[in-house]
Parts: sequence; C-alpha cells; structure tokens
Amino acid sequence: MIGRLKGLVDEVGVDWAIIDVNGVGYHVTCSRRTLAAMPPIGEATTLSIETKVSDDAIRLIGFVSDLERDWFRLLLSVQGVGTRVALALLGTLSPADLGRAIALEDKKAVSSAPGVGPKVATRIVTELKDKAPQGGSLHEVLASDGTPPPASLSSAMRDAVSALTNLGYPQAQASGAISSAMKRLEGEASAEQLIRQGLKELAR
Repeated sequence: MIGRLKGLVDEVGVDWAIIDVNGVGYHVTCSRRTLAAMPPIGEATTLSIETKVSDDAIRLIGFVSDLERDWFRLLLSVQGVGTRVALALLGTLSPADLGRAIALEDKKAVSSAPGVGPKVATRIVTELKDKAPQGGSLHEVLASDGTPPPASLSSAMRDAVSALTNLGYPQAQASGAISSAMKRLEGEASAEQLIRQGLKELAR
C-alpha cells in the first residue's frame, strides 16, 4: 500500500495530478484545495496518500497533509459519504473549518460542499462530533479561531468541557462556550475559572 508520494508535478487536471517519482507517473485523485496548494509543474511535491483497492483498479487519493487524510478517512465512515463527497467537503472546507463546523453543529457550512445535502450534513455532524482527529472538536474550534490551546491548559479545558457536558449541555455547545471563555480569560485559567466563564457564555 502506498502511504506517501514524493516527486515532481508532471501534469494537473480538474480533479487529479500526475506525480513523477523517478520516472514513474502516478495518477492521483485530489480535492480542489489540494490541487490549489500544489506547486507548479516541474517542481517537487509531497502528498499523503490513501490507497483504494477494488476488484478492477487501484486508486490513489492525495492530500497536502496527514490531517487532511485523517479527515477523509473519518468522513468515509459516515453512511452516505463516498470518495466524491468526502473530497468535495475537503475541497470546500479546510480541516480546521470542517472541525469547527462539526463542533458547532453548523450543518449549513457542512452542506455548502457540492453533493452534500441536509440529511448527509446532519449525519456527518452527529456521527463525527466526538471523533475529530488531533485534539478533538475543542482543538479545532480553538485553532480555527486563531487561538491555539496551550499544552499546559489542555487538561483544564478538557475538564471544563467535561463538566459542562455532565451538566447536560451538548458537546458542541460546551466546546464553543469554553472556546469563548478561553479567549475572554486570555489563555490563563484553571478548569474552575473556565467552567464559571463558560456558564456565563452559555447564559448570554
């Protein structure tokens, strides 16, 4: 199985690229965002690869990062989401934007991708809200707001979100409240302070 390709951009199409690796051209299906981030023809590139094997073909799907590939794999776990829909989503939303939309249950943002209707958007939000790669939904909410969570506070934030969900608030709503609390407290707070400020945010 191929997991990564390092080579020269040989040709680019509407939804694919050919990567020349030591004289062998690999046809790679890509999202619109991946193609836009690709260097000009003749220059070197590295793509994370998902290999799809069927009875009659081996298909390579390329991504600009392992995180984008992880999101692709998660999206495929949702009923009604195939390769085309998953790539359309990743071509429309960055991993951070997708994580934020799922964490905040923003079905409109998810359904903005071509081929994603309201029912599929609802399933994506429902099934993936607690499965975001690399840090989970709270990390994505914070990262997309431009407020990376300091490592020293990650435990406090997790505890604060857990406390709010134990009080009956949905995961996405609790994550959003702690995100806002984190910003208001300027990144320096204990779990107790985050919980108090998070409750104030929820009461607004």
